[in-house]
Amino acid sequence: MLFNTILLALRSIRRNLLRSFLTMLGIVIGVGAVIAMVTLGNGATQAVHDQIASLGSNLLMVRTGQRMGQGGSGAPAFKEADAEAIALQIGGIRAVAAEARSGATVVANGRNWTTTVTGGSAEWIAAANWTLSAGRQFDDGEQRAGGAVCALGATVARSLFGRRDPLGERLRIKQFSCVIVALLAPKGQGAMGNDQDDVVLLPLHTLQRRVTGNQRVNTLLISMQEGSDATALQARLRLLLRERRKLGAAEEDNFNILDTRQLAETMSGATRVMTTLLAAVAAVSLLVGGIGIMNIMLVSVTERTREIGLRLAIGAQERDVLLQFLIEAMVLAALGGLAGVLLAALATVLMAHALQLPYLFNPGVNLLSFLFSAGIGVVFGYVPARRAARMDPIEALRHE
Repeated sequence: MLFNTILLALRSIRRNLLRSFLTMLGIVIGVGAVIAMVTLGNGATQAVHDQIASLGSNLLMVRTGQRMGQGGSGAPAFKEADAEAIALQIGGIRAVAAEARSGATVVANGRNWTTTVTGGSAEWIAAANWTLSAGRQFDDGEQRAGGAVCALGATVARSLFGRRDPLGERLRIKQFSCVIVALLAPKGQGAMGNDQDDVVLLPLHTLQRRVTGNQRVNTLLISMQEGSDATALQARLRLLLRERRKLGAAEEDNFNILDTRQLAETMSGATRVMTTLLAAVAAVSLLVGGIGIMNIMLVSVTERTREIGLRLAIGAQERDVLLQFLIEAMVLAALGGLAGVLLAALATVLMAHALQLPYLFNPGVNLLSFLFSAGIGVVFGYVPARRAARMDPIEALRHE
């Protein structure tokens, strides 16, 4: 019986293909939009998480100034001795490094490139979660004496040397030149949209003596051991820095501590909220599609009044007519939902590639969207189906 009812519904849809297609269009767009928004949102969340993780999942970044982004705000700079004191006096730390930065134009191979020149102490590569793709790390003598050696990020190496191997070549920074002894492994885009590979690394003392001309340290990088209590470690770190910077009990911190794990959670949470809001907005089109189905089914009931009267007159029960029109509405919505799922799969693959986001297929969202579209057909098809089932057979047969 159910199979025959489904066949009747499919025949009715086939008789009016264009109208059926236009009816399903709202469901197709609604399902496709919801799946696309959720899939792209999940990809954006994963991209943000990966970008922050590239900084180091257990990394604390300590900078001058009361709040992030102040650029110091007149606060005194750190000293290399601060990093040494942290390594000696605070447990649960894997590596601590002092870092200073300066913008500069570098010249090599007959080309020039404006980039960020970073000076790091001996533990910088480990603390900042970098690895080398070629070459060697700076040795102790080069670190202490400020040797004329450097390492290039992938962007700088590509911009200056193309496909040529830069190891052993000389790079000029301002008034001095250094030997390229290493290449940093690519990290890609950072959490703030910056290119992390657009960097030249020098020993800290080299940067201070030959580029900036001062002993300022802008940032302390602290890599925590796995399983360390980040909250307790930050509390100890804050007390130690306040003591070393001679801050009174009533004075506010003139430095700030950023925990990359907290940053990852905050930014991922914000992205998820935006994804949910966009999906909710997209879901409105599903309701519009449902209203379209109800409208077309009401028209269909009116057009088929004599057919309905005939079925009732020869013994069909009200529930049979109700079921026929409910299934017809559900089949319309389900076909639209299936088309929407396929359209969303194609669209999200293309958009993820264009936006350089990871494509994360979520079977749960796709299945739920499809089932919801079928449910929309039942809900919005009930009123027309009930109207058809309650027709008076005699009046229906008289209908012109």
